[in-house]
Amino acid sequence: MQNVELVVQGMSCGSCVKHVTKVLQAVEGVRRVEVDLAGGRVHVGGDLPQGVSPLIAALATEDYPAQLVSGAVDAATPAAVAPQPGVSKKSGC
Repeated sequence: MQNVELVVQGMSCGSCVKHVTKVLQAVEGVRRVEVDLAGGRVHVGGDLPQGVSPLIAALATEDYPAQLVSGAVDAATPAAVAPQPGVSKKSGC
């Protein structure tokens, strides 16, 4: 199981917490969502084969901009930095 921590903007009440939880639980592989309203952070656990991108995208569609907390990802890191089909490494960068 992978665990990630996101900083989520726009959460201001209990309804926001419920909505963010529901949105993230709908993402494939998510098994656990814990929202810290006061801190503006969300802890997500599960099998996340595509890393954090689907989590951030799902929140963005609901007007909750989010970003990964630096250093707050464990087993998701290899999946997030793995080569992607159709993307090549540019030499000279």
